[in-house]
Amino acid sequence: MDMFTIGITGPTGSGKTSALRALESLGALALDCDKIYHELLAECTEMKQEINARFPGVLSDGIIDRKALREIVFNDPAALLELNAITHKYIAAERERRVRQWQSQGGRIVGVDAIALIESGLGKTCNAVVGVVSPAETRIARIIARDGLTRAGAEQRISAQKPERFFEENCDYLLRNVYNTHEEFEAECKAFFINLIGGYINE
Repeated sequence: MDMFTIGITGPTGSGKTSALRALESLGALALDCDKIYHELLAECTEMKQEINARFPGVLSDGIIDRKALREIVFNDPAALLELNAITHKYIAAERERRVRQWQSQGGRIVGVDAIALIESGLGKTCNAVVGVVSPAETRIARIIARDGLTRAGAEQRISAQKPERFFEENCDYLLRNVYNTHEEFEAECKAFFINLIGGYINE
């Protein structure tokens, strides 16, 4: 049987990580593209050098100054696009390497968590695209608790991302996270995924 790939996307603070964990608990390879990016930012010399070539000075003693890089691209959409063009190709290569390894070991289910899954075209390679959304106030509280931001900072981060309508229009399925705990939402996600890919789990 071929692999079944599920793309998970949605705005920050919505609960994508919980959905990915639910998939992983069912035996899926869980790929968090943001986590892969940070791993590469620490370990991939070639990517770091390419970033520094475009944004001179952000690399010092082999370490990318993430704060400096973030400040450069935060209010410059063109610079952000250029940064993404550099990083996305490395993330894609690493993601594909892990999928090939997983497939060689007999793995059949892959979950990919990517905030720009649809915009990057990655969603078109998935068997199903699942959007995870949550009320704005809930997301603000999660972002403040998770990232230590002020309310204004959390609101600014949310306003810079796609609205819920975008995910309603572009995803095959939508999971609404209105739960008080991660555990409750993970249980809901697990039940949904069992129904979606039951044949891949049981055979």
